[in-house]
Amino acid sequence: MEHKIDLIALLTYVDPAYLSYQEWVNVGMALKYEGYTASEWDDWSKRDSGRYRPGECFKKWTTFEGSGKPVTGATITQMAKDNGWLPRSSDREDHELGWEDEIASDYVIVDKNWIEGKEIHEPKDWNPLQQITTYLQTLFEASENVGYVTDTWQNDDGKYLPTKGAYDRTAGELIELLHKGSGDIGEVFGDYDPAAGAWIRFNPLDGKGVKNENVTEFRYALVESDTMEIEKQNAIMRELELPIAVMVYSGGKSLHAIVRVEAANYDEYRKRVDYLYNVCKRNGLNIDNQNRNPSRLSRMPGIERNGKKQFIVDTNLGKSSWAEWHEWIEGVNDDLPDPESLENSWDNMPQLAPPLIHGVLRQGHKLLLAGPSKAGKSFSLIELSIAIAEGIKWLSWQCAQGRVLYVNLELDSASCLHRFRDVYTAFGLPPRNIGNIDIWNLRGKSVPMDKLAPKLIRRAAKKNYIAVIVDPIYKVLTGDENSADQMAHFTNQFDKIATELGASVIYCHHHSKGAQGGKKSMDRASGSGVFARDPDALIDLVELDITEALLKQEENKAICAVYKRFFQQYNPEYLRNSVSQDDLLSAKEMEEHSRRAIYNTEQAAAHAEIQRVLEAVRGRSAWRVEGTLREYAKFKPVNMWFDYPVHRIDEVGSLKDIDPEGESSQPPWKKATDKRKGKADKERRSKAEEFEDVVDNCNFGEPPTVKDIIEWYASTGKEVAERTVRDWVKKFGYMIDKNNGNVIVKVDSDDND
Repeated sequence: MEHKIDLIALLTYVDPAYLSYQEWVNVGMALKYEGYTASEWDDWSKRDSGRYRPGECFKKWTTFEGSGKPVTGATITQMAKDNGWLPRSSDREDHELGWEDEIASDYVIVDKNWIEGKEIHEPKDWNPLQQITTYLQTLFEASENVGYVTDTWQNDDGKYLPTKGAYDRTAGELIELLHKGSGDIGEVFGDYDPAAGAWIRFNPLDGKGVKNENVTEFRYALVESDTMEIEKQNAIMRELELPIAVMVYSGGKSLHAIVRVEAANYDEYRKRVDYLYNVCKRNGLNIDNQNRNPSRLSRMPGIERNGKKQFIVDTNLGKSSWAEWHEWIEGVNDDLPDPESLENSWDNMPQLAPPLIHGVLRQGHKLLLAGPSKAGKSFSLIELSIAIAEGIKWLSWQCAQGRVLYVNLELDSASCLHRFRDVYTAFGLPPRNIGNIDIWNLRGKSVPMDKLAPKLIRRAAKKNYIAVIVDPIYKVLTGDENSADQMAHFTNQFDKIATELGASVIYCHHHSKGAQGGKKSMDRASGSGVFARDPDALIDLVELDITEALLKQEENKAICAVYKRFFQQYNPEYLRNSVSQDDLLSAKEMEEHSRRAIYNTEQAAAHAEIQRVLEAVRGRSAWRVEGTLREYAKFKPVNMWFDYPVHRIDEVGSLKDIDPEGESSQPPWKKATDKRKGKADKERRSKAEEFEDVVDNCNFGEPPTVKDIIEWYASTGKEVAERTVRDWVKKFGYMIDKNNGNVIVKVDSDDND
């Protein structure tokens, strides 16, 4: 059965008084489209007493004939979200997360069915003067204008409603007049109708009017609920630790809590009130949304209404400020598990997650692949995707078989698909289980990781992936990669994905600038150390410094392999009887044999093939794979060749004694000296290196403009002038390419000669 949201319930979050005429019409059109009645639209519209006209909804309803682009229930859902509604977790249990759904706490603290009521007590010595004076002194500065209403009128239903009232006197003036008078509030505020009571505005005004734009300080909000017993209202407000400045009994069915929200402006006020009301509603206080107005009237204490007194119940309740209360609310709703007793688990240990990559990574854990450019990191992740799909080895490690999602952020769709097929072909693998691989192509459509994570979870929720591979992360990186707290927030998104899907999350990142050979694997990734500490497994690629002698040796192997293949095809008997084991290892000897073993046409084909493989050998790069693991013992370094488009393990050990680039054999004293020097260099990272990093990364790998550089520095809190950037361009070996959009490019060394 399709999950359907109750739109009428959502409309409790939407106040018609705050909507434009077109927005009000859109609500009606959406209700009609979704099968609701005109009466339901009319009932909701009555909440806007200022603009409501009997019969108008029914007349308008008949004009809604539908269109090619109908207004649907999604319009009301979005309005409700904008006003504080969040989908409950119980709503999510039987349907997939929506595209824009957020994974959020319910902020439930109070069970209203079990909480005991707390009585309120009318003051024994009734002193109206003291009541209103305490109210004014608690909420206002002496110089601030106060709005209040004592004049009323009755509508057709006999309900007493306030007029615009007064707003041109300060709190100090009112208090002074009250104490100079005879003790009669009416002398200062004006006589009021005892059947109706009187009202007062809880935020200061500018003395020119009583609308929202006349509010000078967005200091307080009104929390009122008249759908439950007074005693329970009192208990829940106190249990929620609301930062209440003054709590007033209305003389009717409710308490009026004047809550500190301490907003800097109207926009912040709305957001904070939405948050406040959301918490209250989730804990049983069904608040009227009309109370959101910052210039809203509340009941004035020290007044009698229909034989009942409007009085202050208490002052300065709960937390002392909005900030303290907000931090407390977030803290008690942290969704963290309770501590576990080791004693309870000692004899019944939980089962460990099964391995995804044997000896390296468990399912549901995180892996970071780090390396420099030219290492073929993306090809390596494609190889890993295939290894998981087919249940075969990746590099030196056996992989579990299952479904994998490859999130492609960098390549266009066609290039990415071709790469997968090229890797299958290069390895000679039959595509038996390509149905296990899903590719999500997001080039040009990627969003920051904290926005992408819920969308990814929604898409992958029922696919049973055992791995999600994100390639590369610089496309979704937010904040300064050298900031530990910002990168911790970034990497936490991978935890959310792993936790929600039960899948391993694998992602790649680039090395920092400079030689990497002398560093530990966990120190090579660019940016904050969070990148190295966060994953459960860090696989690092460092390039090896290939010697000319090694290349000659590899060329010899390649030539021998070509001749052997041709002999096997065209003269296998000669290969068995006339070619020794030593000959099989010598390119020169195999060439001599070819003159006797195969015809000239086959020799020509062999020579053409040899030229091809020699070019491939010269195009190879050599790499050492090292790692830092959390769940498994450290593995021995793995050496491999990157023979485009795949990586091949060095099975014969040709690379075992090769040093990484930037590292050479040195005496101990020299290594110690270099280590101290390197540490000092690292601590005083040069401006040139910093500028090079900014140019390489501030525009997601594309050449930036001067404006891009300035905006990147601004995002880190550092203001840099345009003239300064242009000076750096010249000073650090760059130029502004005026023929290609004024982008900043590196000046070739030849251009400097």
